[in-house]
Amino acid sequence: MLKPAFMLAAPSSNSGKTTLTLALLRIMARKGYCVQSYKCGPDYIDTILHSIASDVRGKGCRGINLDSFMSSRQHVRKLFLKHSVVKDAAVVEGVMGLFDGAVKSDGSSAQIAKLLDIPVVFVVDAGACAYSVAPLLYGFKHFDPGVCLAGVIFNRVNSQSHYEFLKNACHDVGVEPLGYIPYKSDIHVSERYLGLNIAVDGCQEEAIEAMADHVLATVDIERLLAITLKDYSEIGYRQEVAEQGNAVIAVAKDEAFNFAYAENLDVLAECGRLEYFSPLRDKKLPDADMLYLSGGYPELFAEKLEQNTAMRDAVRRYCEKGGVTYAECGGMMYLGNAMKDRNGVLYKMCGVLDMETSMETAKLHLGYRKVRLDEASCDQEIRGHEFHYSCITEKGDLPNVATITNARNQKVETAMYRYKNTFASYVHLYWGERKDFPKYLLKTAKKQ
Repeated sequence: MLKPAFMLAAPSSNSGKTTLTLALLRIMARKGYCVQSYKCGPDYIDTILHSIASDVRGKGCRGINLDSFMSSRQHVRKLFLKHSVVKDAAVVEGVMGLFDGAVKSDGSSAQIAKLLDIPVVFVVDAGACAYSVAPLLYGFKHFDPGVCLAGVIFNRVNSQSHYEFLKNACHDVGVEPLGYIPYKSDIHVSERYLGLNIAVDGCQEEAIEAMADHVLATVDIERLLAITLKDYSEIGYRQEVAEQGNAVIAVAKDEAFNFAYAENLDVLAECGRLEYFSPLRDKKLPDADMLYLSGGYPELFAEKLEQNTAMRDAVRRYCEKGGVTYAECGGMMYLGNAMKDRNGVLYKMCGVLDMETSMETAKLHLGYRKVRLDEASCDQEIRGHEFHYSCITEKGDLPNVATITNARNQKVETAMYRYKNTFASYVHLYWGERKDFPKYLLKTAKKQ
């Protein structure tokens, strides 16, 4: 039961964590590992890329989010064990800097590494320094004795002589050097204005293959796997078997709508059967008890969404008849009257919600959110994350049915709108632990 399990973390964002994670996932998959990947924090885009990188010959695993703000620490540990005990290895990608959390280090990568009892492999951008990494490594190694800094990989190192300076620094502070990555401009995943591009034209497969080949040449993969073995033999984890309901949930899934937490979908599957459909290509909705429209890139496909009038009409009819619907971010934009793209072109949408949204004056809205529905029958706080560039430019009389605050309990302008049995918000909720939320939608909402 000794299996590699480690976290890739860094002193700060933009150090190369995602590039290295994708490369290692592909290298390990090539070696025959069925490797489970995780992402610290609420980022659903990286987990999609993880799933692609770990998929060799159809043996990939869904990337899983581990977030100790959106869920309890017990839930985070449970998720890790649930997915990793049955796999050959586990790789966790950290978020931001190692100790950056929602409040101080609360919710940070360091907190999760300690919670999971796994070592950290540090990723350091050494493009503009040499022996000066010594105090940096010393500080991160000793700041929190509960964090095991097993080794370090240096990014943007273009010569063996440069790496020798860095190795000397490692030996002097007691951190094992595991290799380096030379800078190569043509191996990055293409980017959109909203994180990493996971649309069909992103050429992810070619980029990930190039990343893997590039990293394999200068990083000691075998040593990395050897020093990060975790013993699962004494972990008393038992897989739970959930009772399955008999509801049918229609889930939008295509290039325009694909930002959905894996655990959210698993909870919906406990409620019944999931029927996937494409708002871009399909002409009718599945017969369903609930409609789930997740976020994604609807603004990039606005013209095609507008042209599919049969689907827009079907969604509008379903909602007008009182069908239970939950829409978040891009899904909410799709339910509006119209959507304006970055060039100011206006496209008709479903016309369920009396609002128009726009990407023309893009501005980032970002942060954790606490959501409490203003209804006694749903007496719970649900947490989530807001990350979008669009804004609501016109809105009719749509009631806000929730109190929403940030991580520091300060009220935010974001709302959860309700029209009949349609609920919509910019917030991406996480109900992997709050399973009664979709059950509330299915049972309480449809009775009204």
